Amino acid sequence: MKPDLFQAPDYYNLDDLLTEEHKLIRDTARDWVKRDVSPIIEEYAQKAEFPKQIVSGLAEIGAFGPYIPEEYGGAGLDQISYGLIMQEIERGDSGVRSTASVQSSLVMYPIYAYGNEEQRNRYLPKLASGEWLGCFGLTEPNHGSNPSGMETKFKDMGDHYLLNGAKMWISNAPFAQVAVVWAKNEEGRIHGLIVERGMEGFSTPETHNKWSLRASATGELIFDNVKVPKENLLPNKSGLGAPLGCLDSARYGISWGAIGAAMDCYDTALRYCKERVQFGKPIGKFQLQQKKLSEMITEITKAQLLAWRLGTLKNEGKATSAQISMAKRNNVEMAIKIAREARQMLGGMGITGEYSIMRHMMNLESVITYEGTHDIHLLITGLDITGLNAFK
Repeated sequence: MKPDLFQAPDYYNLDDLLTEEHKLIRDTARDWVKRDVSPIIEEYAQKAEFPKQIVSGLAEIGAFGPYIPEEYGGAGLDQISYGLIMQEIERGDSGVRSTASVQSSLVMYPIYAYGNEEQRNRYLPKLASGEWLGCFGLTEPNHGSNPSGMETKFKDMGDHYLLNGAKMWISNAPFAQVAVVWAKNEEGRIHGLIVERGMEGFSTPETHNKWSLRASATGELIFDNVKVPKENLLPNKSGLGAPLGCLDSARYGISWGAIGAAMDCYDTALRYCKERVQFGKPIGKFQLQQKKLSEMITEITKAQLLAWRLGTLKNEGKATSAQISMAKRNNVEMAIKIAREARQMLGGMGITGEYSIMRHMMNLESVITYEGTHDIHLLITGLDITGLNAFK
């Protein structure tokens, strides 16, 4: 395995906008990725296997629920710290960042925000430490961009709920001990239920043959007359706004994470073009290569500023769902374009596992779709600026 020589681009001196704590948190995550992720990730992506041995390391760098209060096992950090951690992890691999994002924003966040004190104390410390991993059940075989059409339902049986249905494209599903599942009650109202592995009728078959996020475990959630204790209902929020609130947090993390993937592709292409000699000189001397690199660093810088401003708004409690959608859409599109350009700059070497670019490119094909597709986020912005709903 080649040494990880990554150097993060900071063309507009954005480090000046960060606190010393922010930089310490980021650098700790960066060092961990260089030591524990980069040396193994190509092998695990080739094997289509999640490297479970890194879970404890993710917990140690605060990747699980970084903004969850310390009393529940979280790190009690701000939103910019969360974003920086996601950036560094996705610089290593989008699939590893997906594991952390799901744990933080889609499992720990709803239990913290919508759960009661007993649920917080039961689940959050184990999730923060990595002792338990969780997953989030919203997407269904027939309902992706239209989650309100979900068919998973539960009935009140007196002393428990009876849950039936299925979810798919669920990160962490094959090994998660806990699933936060969204289902409709008999009146059609959406609620969150905490489902634990081992409950009779609950299974999590793994999804195979993926060309993307190969180092991340994906699966289904199947509920066949699962008896869920009544105390496992999240009591403090219901309706579609509840899972969408979780997605806001996850999309925010993605807007930072995608920058990490883009920075890695840019840094790899920059280093390669200084070393690769054609026609008697480094290819970095050719105008078209400089054009590509100049456009890459410009787009990365714009995305960094967008994410930082969004993080500031999040810290102030002012960020809107539409603003988060814009950042997710823009930054992932930016990253996938940079990955494609960087791949071309490396020529044939760009498709090999000796470099990270092709893996990033394949991963980003999933990132541009999950947590709201590229087109759906465009329409969210359209609705926000016109007040006219294209979904109806």
